[in-house]
Amino acid sequence: MNDNYFKFSLSVLVFPMLFVLAIWTVYWYEIRFGHNLTDFGIYPRSVEGLRGIVFSPFLHGSLDHLYSNSIPSFLLIASLRYFYRDNFWQVLTFGILVTGTVTWIIARESYHIGASGLIYALVSFIFFKGLRTQYYRLVALSLIIILVYGGMIWYVFPNVEEGISWEGHLAGLITGAIMAVYFKTPNYKEKLQYEWQRPDYNPVGDKFMERFDENGNFVNPPKPEVLEEETIDENSNSTTLSKFRIVYHFKENEVK
Repeated sequence: MNDNYFKFSLSVLVFPMLFVLAIWTVYWYEIRFGHNLTDFGIYPRSVEGLRGIVFSPFLHGSLDHLYSNSIPSFLLIASLRYFYRDNFWQVLTFGILVTGTVTWIIARESYHIGASGLIYALVSFIFFKGLRTQYYRLVALSLIIILVYGGMIWYVFPNVEEGISWEGHLAGLITGAIMAVYFKTPNYKEKLQYEWQRPDYNPVGDKFMERFDENGNFVNPPKPEVLEEETIDENSNSTTLSKFRIVYHFKENEVK
């Protein structure tokens, strides 16, 4: 795997900050000017409720609701941008539109607002896509996601807690799983690459590569080296050079 797939840039922080800033600005506008924008949420199976598919992720009913969605939104959008840069806009766009559409189809007749549907879509996508890639970094990210947000699974079931749109959560979970299968990602598995195959390889100074010409023909074979070694003559106390090194040691036995 080429680690260039995972490069930090300012967009990793800017995009999630812009989203969080947007949902806080909308809530501030409602409080400051006394406007209730809940009517712009998703109202199932009504023509007017279709606009909520786009607007509902930016609407929140209370400060607690807003706060509980802000931190996960920031972390998940930042993770999506960093680890799945090529699929970022696709996942974000389809996560909002498809989750909202499924919610519009299956939900109870009430206004459904909040970014939790998108959050469930991102959690589902990052978890299932990481497992599908089988690349260690993304599998580790999937495990972190399930450890941190695994408890969210209980909120896709009916009547877990009053006032919560379990339909939106379920729609996000389904949407994320579908996107994990549908959207293609690069082959993250690392391929064996020799040093001479790398783009930054410089053959100058490589003794092996110097034996080949520009056409790949073997040239300039190395000359065999003959090692000259010492031969010691014990009688003349002289040393000569030859191809072999023969050393004689003579020692008289002591008579006891």
